[in-house]
Amino acid sequence: MRRLTQITAVVLLALSWGLETSSLRGAEYKKYVLAIGIDGLRTDALDAATTPHIDALKENGAFSNTCKILGTRYQKNDTISGPGWTSYLTGVWADKHGVHDNEFGGQKIDRYPHFFNLLKQQFPDYLTASFVDWYPIDKYVLSKADIRVGFEAHGADGYTTFDQMVADRAVNVLAKRDVRATMVYFGATDENGHRHGFHPSVPQYRKSIETVDQHIGRLVAAIKSRPDYDQEDWLILISSDHGGEGKGHGSGHQVPDIHNIYFIVSGESAAKGELKQQVYLVDLVATALKHLDVPSRPAWQLDGKPVGLMPRPQ
Repeated sequence: MRRLTQITAVVLLALSWGLETSSLRGAEYKKYVLAIGIDGLRTDALDAATTPHIDALKENGAFSNTCKILGTRYQKNDTISGPGWTSYLTGVWADKHGVHDNEFGGQKIDRYPHFFNLLKQQFPDYLTASFVDWYPIDKYVLSKADIRVGFEAHGADGYTTFDQMVADRAVNVLAKRDVRATMVYFGATDENGHRHGFHPSVPQYRKSIETVDQHIGRLVAAIKSRPDYDQEDWLILISSDHGGEGKGHGSGHQVPDIHNIYFIVSGESAAKGELKQQVYLVDLVATALKHLDVPSRPAWQLDGKPVGLMPRPQ
C-alpha cells in the first residue's frame, strides 16, 4: 500500500509538473493576428466553391455563417462597403463611427479608430501591416500601420490583378517580419458579383472566390514558413462586409443573403465547431484584441465581444 501511495504521488507530481510546463509554454508563445477581409462574400457561394484552404481554417477553428453585418441597436447605414469595412475594422456600429455610405461623410474614425490604433495604445512597439486594394479603407479608416500597402483598383479585372499584388506583398511580410497584427483585403469577389451576379450558380463569381482561396493558402503557407512558427500562436480571422443578391447588395437590411456573412476564427487558440451564439461583424476587433492580450477599455466603447476563442487557464 505504501509503495502504491508513493507511485500515485509520483504520477500526480508528474502530471502537475506537466500541466505547469504546458501553462508556462503557452504563456511564452508570441501571439499574432491575421485578419482577412473578402468583399461581397455570399455564404452559400463560399459553401459551393472549391476552397480547400478556407475549409482547412474552418476545420481548425470556430465559424458562423449567420454573422450579422448590422446590430440590433442601429441599422440606418446602407449595406455596402463603407460602413461594412469600417465596422469590421473599428468594432463599433455606424451610429458611432459615422460612416453610412461609400462617401465617408460625417465619419468619426478619429474617435473610433482602426483596431491597429487600439493595439498600439497597449503595445506601442508591436508592428502592424495593412494590404488593401479598395483604396477608401487605406484613405479613411487605416491608422497606425507600420507597413502600409494601399492600391486603387477598378473593375473586376483590375481587382483580380491587384488582389494578386496584395497577396504577393503580404506573403513577403508575413514570412519575414515580426508583424503582430496584419489586415489583408481582397476585392475581386465583390466586383465579379456586381458584373456577373452574386450567386453560387454564377461561374465567374464562384471562380473569384476560389482564386481568393488560393491567395489565402499562400498567406497561411508564409506564416508556417516562419523560422519560429512553432513558438508562435497565430489567430486567423476571416469575414466580409456583406453578401449580395442579383448584381447588388444595397438596401439589404431584410435580405438574408446580404446581411448574413461568414465569420471564421481559426488557430490553436480558437474553439472548434460552429458557433451557437449570434455573431456580429463588430466582434472581429474584440476577438483580435483579446487574443493579443489587449484589455478592452471602457473609453473605446466597443460594440463587439470576443467570440470563438478557447477559454484560458486561470
